[in-house]
Amino acid sequence: MENSGTGMNKTSNEIATQQSERKRKPDWLRVKLPTGPEYAKVRKLVDEHKLHTICESGNCPNMGECWGAGTATFMILGNICTRSCGFCAVATGMPSAVDWQEPMRVANSVKLMGVKHAVITSVDRDDLKDGGSIIWKETVEAVRKVSPGTTLETLIPDFAGKWDNLQRIIEVRPEIVSHNLETVRRLTREVRIQAKYDRSLEVLKRLKEGGCHTKSGVMLGLGESDEEIRETITDLRNSQVDILTLGQYLQPTPKHLPVAAFITPEQFAEYKEFALGLGFRYVESGPLVRSSYHAEKHYFE
Repeated sequence: MENSGTGMNKTSNEIATQQSERKRKPDWLRVKLPTGPEYAKVRKLVDEHKLHTICESGNCPNMGECWGAGTATFMILGNICTRSCGFCAVATGMPSAVDWQEPMRVANSVKLMGVKHAVITSVDRDDLKDGGSIIWKETVEAVRKVSPGTTLETLIPDFAGKWDNLQRIIEVRPEIVSHNLETVRRLTREVRIQAKYDRSLEVLKRLKEGGCHTKSGVMLGLGESDEEIRETITDLRNSQVDILTLGQYLQPTPKHLPVAAFITPEQFAEYKEFALGLGFRYVESGPLVRSSYHAEKHYFE
């Protein structure tokens, strides 16, 4: 007999994993529940305009703080991804058809929210010949038309290494273009599955050569060594990445990769100093840091 209210329909392994995670999670990873008038305002706008946000789809721990400050990270091209990364909470499957009205809906929402610096991301759309790059281009253009005072950060996929699709992003030149490396070389096949470590570095190099300010993020706590973390940070800097984010990986569900280690705030501080020493323009490093966390601080002329 199923009893969804008590969790009796879950397997013993799932329950054990969840209980272990609750016991192991350190105090510095506790976050406040979302509340307040600004949070309610953003919640209403997201619902009314049928917007997708990575805040919700990715189970971001900072959603309460960011929405409470009146900001959100918009996710375009639907909320179903064609890839099945071992760390990501976004649903995997066959996405719905492209919504060509989406760019203008996002742009109007950015204006209604009075966003000064908007962050936009997307699911991977390997089912599309253009990888979703046309919608990406039209969204950037729509925001600039409707809300010309808003600067933009775009967190883009790798477009499966199809460089003509990446070129569309370079042509519209968002103020910051971000592409996450996510993890160290050794763990890439397990963590990102369909992605490639060197291909992501190539994406970042091409963006920089195209005149974009570049940004990338790495999750820690998946089983990487200290040496591998420093090597990955160095690889990103050698690819001329300007901005780096480092955060703690948190297992979204029992079906996803387990947390191998909780990195202390002191360790995050050490990696920040190491990265700054290599010449990054800005480094955000801490347990609760995510790609778009404090993104408005990362923009520079």
